[in-house]
Amino acid sequence: MHDIRRIREAPEAFDAAMARRGVAAIGGTIVGIDARRRDAIAGEEAAQKRRNERAKAIGRAKGKGDEAEVARLMAEAGAGLDAAATEARIGLDAELKQVLESLPNILDAEVPEGRDETANVVLHQHGEPPRPNFAPKQHFELGEALGLMDFAAAAKLAGTRFTVLRGALARLERALGQWMLTLHSEQHGYTETAVPYLVNAATMYGTGQLPKFEDDLFKTTDGRYLIPTAEVPLTNLVREEILAESALPLRLTALSPSFRSEAGSAGRDTRGMLRQHQFQKVELVSVTRPEDSDAEHERMTACAERVLTELGLVWRRLFLCAGDTGFSAARTYDLEVWLPGQQMWREISSCSNCRDFQARRMNARYRPAEGKGTAFLHTLNGSGVAVGRALIAVLETHQQADGSVLIPEVLRPWMGGAERIS
Repeated sequence: MHDIRRIREAPEAFDAAMARRGVAAIGGTIVGIDARRRDAIAGEEAAQKRRNERAKAIGRAKGKGDEAEVARLMAEAGAGLDAAATEARIGLDAELKQVLESLPNILDAEVPEGRDETANVVLHQHGEPPRPNFAPKQHFELGEALGLMDFAAAAKLAGTRFTVLRGALARLERALGQWMLTLHSEQHGYTETAVPYLVNAATMYGTGQLPKFEDDLFKTTDGRYLIPTAEVPLTNLVREEILAESALPLRLTALSPSFRSEAGSAGRDTRGMLRQHQFQKVELVSVTRPEDSDAEHERMTACAERVLTELGLVWRRLFLCAGDTGFSAARTYDLEVWLPGQQMWREISSCSNCRDFQARRMNARYRPAEGKGTAFLHTLNGSGVAVGRALIAVLETHQQADGSVLIPEVLRPWMGGAERIS
């Protein structure tokens, strides 16, 4: 959500910021609605003043025993006008909110220009894509050959974009999630948190999923939503809260399933586990003071990068361009891994600084240790990392010529000491 005062003071600057997002000039429209809303507030205040004056006059008439004057004042015209002023203000409040909540966050000045992912900037690469002396297979070819990855059974149970894992691959998926959660909670300073997988509309609104992205969500018959990421419940833990400055930064992590309808992805990544309706993910969320959020963004991304390094994967960090940065983010780093079977880079983590955009939607604030009043928090989120995609990357990176897969050393204690899946 945006600060209406900033738009009111500089509508042209706001239009320039939205133009980077591909949004047509709207500052003048917002200022116009706001002006009418402020007029309505003034009218409502004037009506309240009239009500107060009339109430005092009635009180004086009653004190004098002047029943005729009391009756006249009670019948005096104006109640309809008072109601109209309130109705006008409520309508303009809703109109302004509807416009503001549909607009994406303002991008950081350093975000590269560009319309789509082709303009993203590679900032760093760890390792070089391997050149095996055999033709590497894709993860679904490996999984099916091992007899441990079953898409037909999943389709029978639930339809497309689901997977059944068995035996060592099911254990490997569990090992990845548990190892990453332990790493972040024990070594990176995040507090392990168990969250609901079903949340209400207010929670989805707080992080920006609603109203704009409702088609991407699964909704239950009682009005709740399956979470698309644990970012949603983790971040909303500070909704309508005022934190002490001493409680910051607040760092939370959770391992949870994520549910996505994949609206608009027909025909994309239809084979394998890359784009699923349900997948596991370890999420990282930070809540900070405004002056600390940029440094926290770098720290969070480094935590996710360590996961990839420890798993022996080849990865790179990208700075997303204006056209590829998500709705709630001011700036985003994507982490991509090299998949030998696909012979291409694929996203495995996305780490974003949302600044005060989500905090304004959630009314999440903190009280500075010095000074008066409160200020909006800054919120950040990142994948630390997507478990299914980590499984894919481990399978394709550590596959052997005979079709077996070496288990990264950090996962072997979680795999009963096994060194290989074959």
